[in-house]
Amino acid sequence: MSMYEVSFKLRHECPYRGVSEQFPGVSIREWYLQDCQVLEITVPNASDDDLLEKINELGTILHTTADGTDLHVIVQSCACPIEESIVRRFERHNCVHLPPTVYRNGWEHYSVIGFDEGDINALLAELDDDREIDVRSKTSIEERHVPHSSLVSVDRLFDGLTERQLEALRIALDAGYYDQPRGASVAELAAETTVARATFEEHLRKAENKLVTNAGQFVRLLTETQTDVLRAEGTKPTLADD
Repeated sequence: MSMYEVSFKLRHECPYRGVSEQFPGVSIREWYLQDCQVLEITVPNASDDDLLEKINELGTILHTTADGTDLHVIVQSCACPIEESIVRRFERHNCVHLPPTVYRNGWEHYSVIGFDEGDINALLAELDDDREIDVRSKTSIEERHVPHSSLVSVDRLFDGLTERQLEALRIALDAGYYDQPRGASVAELAAETTVARATFEEHLRKAENKLVTNAGQFVRLLTETQTDVLRAEGTKPTLADD
């Protein structure tokens, strides 16, 4: 299996890209966290107050901290919802987005991993149809390790889970349900809630199923790259006992 990592920058109508154009030299790095976004903003020559006022026009600022020239801003929402964002295009072409998205001098910078060169080429062709795009690099990653920390976003991992399903997971984790041996039974977990055991168990199982489904493509990616490395070294993959 031949996979590729491609880095590119593009221009389209995105509020944060517009801010980066309005404030030259400012860098905005963006991560998605379910229903909010974390922005890390480097401000070398701009007024913090002016920049924050502009960001606040795009979405409600929940928290702000400053560290030298860096601002860390948590925004509840943005005028460019993720459902309609370019990230969804990546998914349609079986490509994995490597966060953060970086906005600088009127450009958006992205890195993605494609499971097949055809997927990458189709994605870039589609993007080139309706926006200005500049491909910076395309590298084969068939025999090198993909960084674990850059693959999974919280938004993608917990996509589709309801509040009740998330709460069931939290209760199970706090009680040591996933420890070996288990720290509690399903009946004991349900007893901590106001719902029947069968209802609680349904919430928990659905949460587990959605987590595994959401993580599936990342698991396949990691195991495939690790297998390629072992093959290159002449070693067979094995399952550890622990």
